[in-house]
Amino acid sequence: MSDDRPLGYASPPCLAHEVDPAYFDPLAVDPQQAADVARWRRTTRERLLAERAALPASARTEMGRALAAGLDALLAEQVGPVSGRIVSAYWPIKCEPDLRGWLRRLLAAGATTALPVVETRAAPLVFRCWRPGARMTRGHWNILVPPEDAGTVTPEVTIAPLVGWDAAGYRLGYGGGYFDRTLAALSPAPFVIGVGLEAARLATIYPQPHDVPMDAIVTEAGLRIVRGR
Repeated sequence: MSDDRPLGYASPPCLAHEVDPAYFDPLAVDPQQAADVARWRRTTRERLLAERAALPASARTEMGRALAAGLDALLAEQVGPVSGRIVSAYWPIKCEPDLRGWLRRLLAAGATTALPVVETRAAPLVFRCWRPGARMTRGHWNILVPPEDAGTVTPEVTIAPLVGWDAAGYRLGYGGGYFDRTLAALSPAPFVIGVGLEAARLATIYPQPHDVPMDAIVTEAGLRIVRGR
């Protein structure tokens, strides 16, 4: 925003896109700014989801293969052998890249694989063990999840789906805040990898105090960012 504007005036709605990222304060708690960011995120989320849904199924399949290859390379470099490790991913919704085949390969290599589950609304996720062909139930938002008797684990590596992302490692998700709550609560902290489309890169998501950055981001174009921990 221009520096010569009078101080104390409330900004009009949806001005977040006009804020130069170099001057945006990620720790700002100004209510008007937070409202502007929330509105900007809603419209940006809707646009990115529509663009992703418009991709041909064949293109999404190829992107999923490329993402799996990128994840394999990243894990080999940052984590090492997956045997004995606990890795969580997600059940794909809303045209997300499908990584279930990649999870199957990790399971075959000796990893424990898990999926996130909403057990309590507005609370951190839990992670239940998953195996191909295992019984599934309908969970929050009608998403298929492992049943309660599948057993819970704490992941050492967790994959977070991205609607949008920025070069600082911040994630634009679906707006429920579940991943941020979960990542803030998990101890020990897992290695968190965001996966999404290259076209979903944003100059910034205008991070707020509750946003938790990813440790790494992988797109179909390869590894885009690894942050120091």
